[in-house]
Amino acid sequence: MVLLFLPLSLPVMAQQPVAPPEATAAPAFSPDPHISLNVVVSDRSDKPVAGLQQQDFTVLDNKLPQKLVSFRAVEKSTAEAPTEVILLIDAVNARFTTVSYERNEIAKFLGQNSGKLAQPVSIIFFTDQNTRVQTAPTRDGKALLASFDQNVTGLRTITRSEGFYGAVDRLQLSLRTIGTLTEYEARKPGRKVVIWISPGWPILSGPRIELTNREERQIFNSVVGLSTALRQARITLYSIDPLGTTDAGGLRTIYYEEFLKGVPSPNKVQAGNLALQVLAVQSGGLALHSSNDITGSITRCSQDADIYYELSIDPAKAEHPDEYHGLEVKIDKPGLVVRTRTGYYAQP
Repeated sequence: MVLLFLPLSLPVMAQQPVAPPEATAAPAFSPDPHISLNVVVSDRSDKPVAGLQQQDFTVLDNKLPQKLVSFRAVEKSTAEAPTEVILLIDAVNARFTTVSYERNEIAKFLGQNSGKLAQPVSIIFFTDQNTRVQTAPTRDGKALLASFDQNVTGLRTITRSEGFYGAVDRLQLSLRTIGTLTEYEARKPGRKVVIWISPGWPILSGPRIELTNREERQIFNSVVGLSTALRQARITLYSIDPLGTTDAGGLRTIYYEEFLKGVPSPNKVQAGNLALQVLAVQSGGLALHSSNDITGSITRCSQDADIYYELSIDPAKAEHPDEYHGLEVKIDKPGLVVRTRTGYYAQP
């Protein structure tokens, strides 16, 4: 069948370790036994809201209210509550001219406020030859910019990049990279805001594509694996489409919305459930598009690291492996918008 090339279990994805230049092997942190949620609350003007209390929140697991195991309001990234912003430049799914424009916009972001960054920032370059972290996280925008200017982003060299099989190649490489990233970040404490600057990888779903039972199981395993890995690594994923107004009104900017609902079983899965934008929204992040202001979009995403709330609940007792549970957080105050992870997979 056409999708036999899809990679789709997390162990397969995690093949190319991503590490800072010093490449020290950090100790792995034990996964949180609770379901931990990073919750962003904003007002109607999209400004983050501080000062909320535990009693203002209600967490619903499959529409049933849950007791909060822990609660903490975070109003600034500190040594005790670190939040790292990771900018990922995608040269696999974007053309060289687009990546060049991205670089200029990122340079503007790093130079804001005289180079004094609000959060520790690191930059990852994703090409089809390798994936590398430029520097360790730093708040020194000037130092980061100097190192950034010395880095040459590789050209896309996938042989069949313009055809269907090239699309499969890009999908495979993208999924391996995000799997590797979650594996590495899970070794580090604290929350991570990963801003993936890319039009997204090919979704490869449509009326002409039929999946075998084996392919459905493979894709479902990857959906479960990535959802769990992102949650345990405390990653909130953001997608910024660098094509801006060129992409405005196109199918790419809205098609992913067909796959946002959580997948309960293999026979309900599609390849589109692994789209970048889908993973971003389901992790509690944003999928931004139709704007040429990449600098502003990065700033918009990174401000979610300034003010947010950490909540946790006990996981539900599952009746079978990989049982999907939808999550919803409600605020007992009118006019506020809440954004967090939309679900998780429980185990017996």
